[in-house]
Amino acid sequence: MSRGNESGRTGRGRHGERWRVRGVVLPTEEWAEFWITDGRLTCEPVPGATTVVDGGWLLPGLVDAHTHPGALRPGDPLDPALLRQHGRDHLAAGVTLLRVPGSADRLPAWFGAEPDQPRVVSAGRWLGLPGMFYDGWTRHVGEAELADAAVEEARASGGWCKVYADWVVGEEGLDAPPLPAGLLAELTRRVHAVGDRVAVHAQTEAGARAAVAAAVDSLEHGLGLDPALLDRMARGRTALVPTFTVWETFEQVARASGSDRFREWFRSAHARLGPLVSAAYEAGVTVLAGTDSYGTPELPHGRVAGEVRRLAASPMPAVAAIGAASWTARSFLGFPGLGHGAPADLVAYDVDPRSDLAALHCPARVIHRGRIIR
Repeated sequence: MSRGNESGRTGRGRHGERWRVRGVVLPTEEWAEFWITDGRLTCEPVPGATTVVDGGWLLPGLVDAHTHPGALRPGDPLDPALLRQHGRDHLAAGVTLLRVPGSADRLPAWFGAEPDQPRVVSAGRWLGLPGMFYDGWTRHVGEAELADAAVEEARASGGWCKVYADWVVGEEGLDAPPLPAGLLAELTRRVHAVGDRVAVHAQTEAGARAAVAAAVDSLEHGLGLDPALLDRMARGRTALVPTFTVWETFEQVARASGSDRFREWFRSAHARLGPLVSAAYEAGVTVLAGTDSYGTPELPHGRVAGEVRRLAASPMPAVAAIGAASWTARSFLGFPGLGHGAPADLVAYDVDPRSDLAALHCPARVIHRGRIIR
């Protein structure tokens, strides 16, 4: 693929600057030619446009559907400087859209709106019953207040709320009761009634069962999900975000727990996750790529390409794994792919990533909001 005569200038694309890109669009496999002006794609030639992508493969901007920028340690408040840097880390890797399912505080309005930041779908503060998730990071409320809080967080953020159905970081969590299924179902009904959506953290079988029964919009992690529920999950249009990336670091938590029972539970559940994701895909469940990254050395931002490779290894078809971090995820979150009038958010590759997933780590060009990022 040729970069044309743009000479590697980056961070450009202000109103009045015009670009031209052409290549094979995935997943349609159609050769396409677009012009970019005022931050949007058009199929109508724009005089004077500079060719910045000339051949190769074009994808809608990548998506990390589960990431937590802006703080490094549990309980820390959002740090604006970290938040900005984490957004840039994602964008440099071709990730032009983030879903942030829960944060220490509601995200500031500039995050997701400024030119050097990805677009963002947020879910307000994490919600849980007392004892679920970390103090300082969670809005802990009682059962009677949880549905009201969920509606409030969804309304005040990006149209999502994030709720903990269970919480397991040690042996004590294995026996803790999950969020009551009836309460989660009522909460979901209330949030859906105002046009918003529900993401649910579930690691245990009981927590995942409650989420599927409530027909929540996305089930995060799903380690203990019973495969017998996958058909019902598909009918209820509940997406699965398995977050393979984070579980590699969770082995450290298991070793440090001092609990043989907890280590055995985690290792057994982790070993089942790949076959579970493969079966979910075959059952028609929407599978999305999310890293659960925090910006630590173990979980840096901008690594969704690695999550795609783990999805493909589950196994699922390479094109479906790529879609989980591109066109499928964008559609699920209400964003278009590549077409006339769509936002100019795209990544270009010299190599077809379907035949070599490693190519996803090295985009030849990243364009976001019509600006050349890379």
